[in-house]
Amino acid sequence: MATYSLNINNEQHTFEASEGTSLLWILREHLGLTGTKYGCGIAQCGACTIHVDGTPVKACMLQVQNFGNGQKITTIEGLSENADHPVQKAWIEVQAPQCGYCQSGQIMQAAALLNGDSQPSREKIKSYMNGVLCRCGTYLRIIDAIELASSKKPLT
Repeated sequence: MATYSLNINNEQHTFEASEGTSLLWILREHLGLTGTKYGCGIAQCGACTIHVDGTPVKACMLQVQNFGNGQKITTIEGLSENADHPVQKAWIEVQAPQCGYCQSGQIMQAAALLNGDSQPSREKIKSYMNGVLCRCGTYLRIIDAIELASSKKPLT
């Protein structure tokens, strides 16, 4: 086992893990950050979406040894201190989730979209969110939530 030190949610975390361990398992099993979900294990569903230096990535296929060079990793727990990020608030307001399993991935993907484009078109939202699947099919409410969040300033 090797020792790793990662910046996760603006805190330095040091832990031991085997090389090849996925970042998803580090977050969930080693650090107790269970908001990031395991969905498919092959980076297709997006339930495990997190941010690395502000870019949305799928944690299930990322190996721990590829991190630790100062990258800033953000999970759903680190998106805001009190679940008051504009995207999170909009999610609640439009009642976007049904079962809720994919929602942390959806929210992380949406937050990255709005950080890069605070007023995206409906078509851009659809395209950008395409990589995060919702088995319940709440896509229209998800789009509505993103549009609502884009109408509120400032986004952080």
